[in-house]
Amino acid sequence: QVQLLESGGGLVQAGGSLRLSCAASGGTFSSYTMGWFRQAPGNEREFVATISWIGTRTSYADSVKGRFTISRHNAKNTLYLQMNSLKPEDTAVYYCAARRGGVGPKDYDYWGQGTQVTVSS
Repeated sequence: QVQLLESGGGLVQAGGSLRLSCAASGGTFSSYTMGWFRQAPGNEREFVATISWIGTRTSYADSVKGRFTISRHNAKNTLYLQMNSLKPEDTAVYYCAARRGGVGPKDYDYWGQGTQVTVSS
């Protein structure tokens, strides 16, 4: 069973950038499809991005396409989310998650605790 720990959140002005990291332990990180999700106050958790186990396939929510980039370093057991051109509506708690099988926005089995991202206008 894999454990996930996010880091890198914080407060940033609109138009700025942040890079989130997700450190995995206790499992074979390279065997999992990984994803990023976010949940804003009063909203349901939503899909942000996903990446295949080897990193060759990615998929993004329309709301972040062209601004966010998901990547992974299997030798370091780490997942990343580079967020550029941030907007106030990107404010949320960001979670990383792991699943077996191919890339997709659903059916993730393991979740981190989340890291807060706040974008000021």
